[in-house]
Formats: sequence, C-alpha cells, structure tokens
Amino acid sequence: MMKRLGQRYVQYINRTYRRSGTLWEGRFRSCLTQEETYVLGCYRYIELNPVRAGMVEHPGEYRWSSYRANAQGEACGWLEPHACYQSLAADEQGRQAAYRELFRYQLDPGLVDEIREATNGNYVLGSSRFQEEVAKALGRRVVRGRSGRPKKQVDADAGDLFGTGR
Repeated sequence: MMKRLGQRYVQYINRTYRRSGTLWEGRFRSCLTQEETYVLGCYRYIELNPVRAGMVEHPGEYRWSSYRANAQGEACGWLEPHACYQSLAADEQGRQAAYRELFRYQLDPGLVDEIREATNGNYVLGSSRFQEEVAKALGRRVVRGRSGRPKKQVDADAGDLFGTGR
C-alpha cells in the first residue's frame, strides 16, 4: 500500500509541475563553505535556481524560496537567519533592502561554476588559505585533483633507456 501511495504521489507531483523522474534523484550534494566570502553568494545561487530552471521569473515567486523572508520580511518560523545575512544592516528593513540589492545584479558565472564544482565534488568552497586549513584539519584533499595518472619519475641511475643522451 505505501509503495503504491508513494508512486501515485510522484506521478501527481510530476504531472502538476511538469517534471519527470523520482523526487530525489541522485545523491545529496553539499560542500563546506567559507562564511565571510561565499555565504551570500550561495544564498543568491540557491534563490536563483528556480529562475535559471525557468520555473519562475523572480526568486520571490518561488513558494519554497527563503527570498520572501530575507528580502520581503515574510514570516517564516523555521528559517534561522545566518550571521552574514544579519550583518547586512543594523535593522530588519535595512537587511531586507540590502538583500534585494544583491539580486539586482547577475551572479558571476565564475562563482556559479565554483559553487557547482564544490557542491558536485564535495569540495571546500573558499579561499586557498581556507582550503589548506580545512585539508590540514581533516587530513585529506578538499579540492579537485589533477586528472590523469601522475607522471612517472625516471631514476637517474637507470641509465639512458631511450638514447636521448640525458
């Protein structure tokens, strides 16, 4: 019974929102983000996803967006404002105006690529110094590695195998 209910719910959602596939396709994606530098850029990236997808013209039109709370003051009991959002201005109206101002300009395509790469690869999004600190703390690589195999080191004592005279 529950399986059938789930299938019908997915069919309903797909029909209603003109989409296809499962509701939760693929794996969950996330990345550790350097607050001061990237949080508001990530806010903009997320809020503009429905716009990029052609679902709405403006982020405030998307029902599940936090834009209406952050930019228009709509009450939202479950949303906890981030410290970077709080630092936009001293009062609520000032923060809302500053947040709306962020959306007057296109999101830098380079930032969009950085966010996507970090999120899809589960890398750290931040400055080189921040990435190095996190890598040291975690003891693992936190940025994308070079593609391909590492070049082989030629042993100087092995002699001149290829007749190059080196």
